Amino acid sequence: MRASRYKYLIIILLVLAVGFALFRWWQGPVLPSYTVRSMPLVQNVVATGRVATVSRAQVGSEISGVVLQRLVQEGDQVSLGDLLVVLKSDELLAQVRQAELKLTELATSTRPQAVAELASAKAQLEQASREAVRRRNAAAGILSAEEIEQALEAERVARNNYETARLKVASLAPGQVEEASLRQQLAVAQAQLAKTKIRAAVTGTVLTRDVEPGDLVQPGKTLFTIALKGNTEIRVPLDERNLPQLALQQNATVITDAYPDQSFPARINFIAPSIDPQRGTVEVRLTVNPVPDFLRQDMTVSVNVETDRRARALTVPNDALSAIKGNKAVVLRVNDGKIQRQQVRLGLRGLAMSEVVSGLSAGDQVLADAESSLKDGARVRLKPQNTLLVNPAEHTDNKNELPVKFD
Repeated sequence: MRASRYKYLIIILLVLAVGFALFRWWQGPVLPSYTVRSMPLVQNVVATGRVATVSRAQVGSEISGVVLQRLVQEGDQVSLGDLLVVLKSDELLAQVRQAELKLTELATSTRPQAVAELASAKAQLEQASREAVRRRNAAAGILSAEEIEQALEAERVARNNYETARLKVASLAPGQVEEASLRQQLAVAQAQLAKTKIRAAVTGTVLTRDVEPGDLVQPGKTLFTIALKGNTEIRVPLDERNLPQLALQQNATVITDAYPDQSFPARINFIAPSIDPQRGTVEVRLTVNPVPDFLRQDMTVSVNVETDRRARALTVPNDALSAIKGNKAVVLRVNDGKIQRQQVRLGLRGLAMSEVVSGLSAGDQVLADAESSLKDGARVRLKPQNTLLVNPAEHTDNKNELPVKFD
């Protein structure tokens, strides 16, 4: 009797278990879901870029020469006029000394000698003039015509010699042609000598150096590249599909790979008027002010540009969306435990959430797996998921390949 009772009990339990299993099967599988709700929404574009100064200067040599000293290296701060490189200058120094010697010779020898020659020429002219006067005034018949003619010719030659000496003294006088020419030669030699000391023409930071002591440098060869002191930019290539959402003066947050805990603000100041046809990107430049001390030229950075925001928006997570075409998409809405494919119209597109303009209401349930193969009308049980926003940049395995939204 007791055995019969146990038997009936087991049968009843089996029937209940089978019934419960059938009921669960009828209800459908347990799938993760989201609840459509109203919340703040920010529309961002996230991408990677690099730090760049507004201008760079390339430093080279104006003359050929061998490098004796290199006084700066990459990363050094230089000011206008700072000495960067010294070239071998023996030959040019000799030219300067030769020009100086010619000036000294002019003042101490050539000029006094010319003055003396002028005085001698003057005395000879005076003597020749007196002799010519005597011969012209001599009584008739005493001197022949030939002798008188010789005296006049001697006077003419003496006068020419005097005029030549006078012009020479005038040209050798201080500040006149000869001295000016020698001083010009000296200035040219000194200028060439000065070119053996290559100095910074701008204030900034040395980015590259391509010269070492012993190198033979030629005009036109770049020795240093200097980033000019001034505004710093962030240059970012953005997918051209983001162009409608971008505008000048939009704010952005920048994070460097080297200092991920020290973000800083930036602002869009340039959007390229053309598209890179090879990459399908548009170059965007952002101004950084003030510039953090740790920022370096060509640093890799992650840029998060805020393109729009809503104080309250009806939102759905992006992974609940499928068949996205422009501002239209499809979600798997669950009504009374059954799946129904619902087309929705989207507004703002954030990195994790999107605004639903039409097609859903607050409190609606949608499947988290937008690509589910279940057919419309299929029954499912829901496992609600947390829809709190997170920062996608903090959960990206490779920050050099951050996602850019607005597909």
